[in-house]
Formats: sequence, C-alpha cells, structure tokens
Amino acid sequence: MFASEDLVLLERVADAVVKRGMTAPATIFLESLGPMNFLGSQALYFLAPIVEWALNAKEVEHVARLLERRETIPHLITIIETKSAPQAPPGAAAQ
Repeated sequence: MFASEDLVLLERVADAVVKRGMTAPATIFLESLGPMNFLGSQALYFLAPIVEWALNAKEVEHVARLLERRETIPHLITIIETKSAPQAPPGAAAQ
C-alpha cells in the first residue's frame, strides 16, 4: 500500500498541520478532494510556494503524487486526527 518513506512523509505533513492549528481546515479540504483527488494533487503544485514552509520542493512533489492515489486522503486524514486528539497525561488511566 504505502512505502515506508511515503508514511514518514505523510506523518511530517500531519505534524505540520497539527502544529499550526490547521486540523479542521486541512481535514475539510482533504475531505472535499475525495472524489477529485487528482485535481487536488495538481492544486498542491499551484500552492507549492505556500506549502514549502513545511516541505521542500521535492517533498511537495512526492505528496502531490501520493494524493493522486485514492487511499492517501483517508489515511492522511486519520493521521491528522490521531495527532490532534487530546492526549491523556501519563498516569491518568481509568481508575
């Protein structure tokens, strides 16, 4: 399905999204691309100057190629949502 380098890159994208507090807008954007994932991947090339704050040009191209695959969008959304979920403090297990 995904190569290990693909997963590492998707994790970096998700980290950048969550770190900047863009979880909701990114999720809505990605969900809206679902049926048009190829067009969305092409939009990433257009937005490259903006996206390069988190990724270099080669990585932007790699993410765009990944977004052409239908299974990438739901997987990336899952990673973003997982990373943005509140984490229980250590030792706060159910008592």
